[in-house]
Amino acid sequence: MSSIDTSLPDEIASVADADGDERLSKDVIFELLKNRRRREVLAYLLEADETVTLGELAEQIAAWENETEVEALSSDQRKRVYVALYQTHLPKMDDAGIVEYDQDRGLISLADNADLLMMYLDTDTHRQDRWDRWYAGLSVIGAAFLGAAVLGVPVVSSLPLIALAGVVVGAFFCLSVTHVVRNRSRERNVDGKLSRIE
Repeated sequence: MSSIDTSLPDEIASVADADGDERLSKDVIFELLKNRRRREVLAYLLEADETVTLGELAEQIAAWENETEVEALSSDQRKRVYVALYQTHLPKMDDAGIVEYDQDRGLISLADNADLLMMYLDTDTHRQDRWDRWYAGLSVIGAAFLGAAVLGVPVVSSLPLIALAGVVVGAFFCLSVTHVVRNRSRERNVDGKLSRIE
């Protein structure tokens, strides 16, 4: 007899009963994210970006938990994680629409509601906007061209200084407009996700 609790918390059970509703409450989101193994499932699936087997998922999570390589895992370490994922974590995540879990075939992939949890995770696979690098790079290039013109470097000094300054200012303007457009797009994306959270 297994001592693992396979019952669903009320919040997640209510999501399982609400067919077709893409909304999740914060209680459900935080219930799902409070467990490290469920966060590791999300991180692995995000990195894999495809359907994975329960075996490979369990092995990788066991390796992370034991701070070792998959090849060095004992059968007990693998089994402990496998059973917990199979009986508890994946069914809960599937019921909440976070993963698609085919228990019979042992296949797992991210589902539609996974993006609602991803924005709460801090994973290395998330791309961070590094606009500071673009602005710094443009500053260095602009300063180099203007400095070359002032110092009389042959090709650059033949151009009027005001024209070079105008090009640098124009480049900053274009970069700033691009930055604003990307931020607005991201805000709409986040607002869309937040509207699906109760």
